[in-house]
Amino acid sequence: MWIRNSRSGTRRIVVMKVLAGRRKVVALSVFSAVAVLVSASQTSALKSRLSNTVVAPGALEVEQTPQAAPEPPVIEILPRTGASDVVPVGAVKVTATVGTLTDVRMQNEQGRVVAGRMVGGGRAWEPAEPLGYGRSYTLSATGRGADARTVTSVSEFSTVAPQSQVGVRLGMTNGASLSEGGVYGVGTVIVATFDADIVDRAAAESRLQVITSPQLAGSWMWVNDRKAHWRPREYFPSGTEVTVKADLYGTDLGGGLFGEQDRQVSFRIGPSRVTIADDTTKQVSVYENGALIRTMPTSMGRGGTQTVGGKTIAFWTQPGVYTVMEKQNPVLMDSSTYGLPVDSASGYKISVPHAVRISPDGIYLHEREATVWAQGNTNVSAGCLNLSAENAEWYYKFANPGDVVEIRNTGGAPLEQWQNGDWSVPWDEWVGGSALRP
Repeated sequence: MWIRNSRSGTRRIVVMKVLAGRRKVVALSVFSAVAVLVSASQTSALKSRLSNTVVAPGALEVEQTPQAAPEPPVIEILPRTGASDVVPVGAVKVTATVGTLTDVRMQNEQGRVVAGRMVGGGRAWEPAEPLGYGRSYTLSATGRGADARTVTSVSEFSTVAPQSQVGVRLGMTNGASLSEGGVYGVGTVIVATFDADIVDRAAAESRLQVITSPQLAGSWMWVNDRKAHWRPREYFPSGTEVTVKADLYGTDLGGGLFGEQDRQVSFRIGPSRVTIADDTTKQVSVYENGALIRTMPTSMGRGGTQTVGGKTIAFWTQPGVYTVMEKQNPVLMDSSTYGLPVDSASGYKISVPHAVRISPDGIYLHEREATVWAQGNTNVSAGCLNLSAENAEWYYKFANPGDVVEIRNTGGAPLEQWQNGDWSVPWDEWVGGSALRP
């Protein structure tokens, strides 16, 4: 505010600020001509008159609030000291909730150091390798705060010691393992085979993953306590890249059973090869990428049954969708393997060249020169598809595991899943066999 001294003509700016219950006055004098000294008594009078004047923000005197001291670093370690039965994968993590981590060291009871990595810009740490079963670990972590102070935290814990461990093999319906970088047919069915009965199927299935490019709808179906099959809803497109992962290590599979180790395999789907055998025409039509490339006369199962020792044996080529399982040249065919004595009227034990197997119970497309006369017109076999020597050799060289073989319009019972009939199972039923179904 401006105040004029009536005697001297002097104008003066007086600013008053109230701070924490006390008043401070700062006076500035502005002279129109010359400076005039103000006596102490005048200043005192002005202070009294202006005791209730308050300055706005920006006053000449400012009091500052003291800043809070920096927080010390805070480190959280999981699992906490004293924990036991810790799973060896995914359970360990160190986090600096305040400050950053500067050093983390983890070792087992034998002094072996566990490799680890910093994540989150130095705010967290995690192991870079799985822990062992039935081990004791000491984890020490040091962090630094904003004021350069350091804090060290320690946790001591032990991992679970399983009653037993189970392994898994990633293969096909022929029992063979899938090969890394292998090329398979569009009807390939992936089979995860465990070496012990799985109590918690859902836990096991949650650790099984099939990654395809392009992405495809597919599902696992459990066929028993040790086997789960996976296939897409439709045949694989040619050229599909497939990776199968079984990340079972550290997974509790129920009943004291834990996964023994992880498995992974990648492969590719080759050309689309679909073979259709139609009993109406008694011809085998072979398609590659949708184009018909060969037609071959055949003689299939003659039909009927025979009972031996209380077991009924059928001589049909069952209708359904099969896949190529394996190839043998030659293969020894022995009727006694499915209950029909070799010395019976319909028995046999012969070596057969160029044989392509499509079922676990012995159905093949194979060479049979003795039935060329019937091929294309009459069914005379015990269930296999007989071909001429030329056609059998060609098909043997052409066929690849996972190729599709459809049998149409034959008699007998429809093909069952256990007979390599995964593709004969309706999709809704297939999905219903998953342990993770909605």
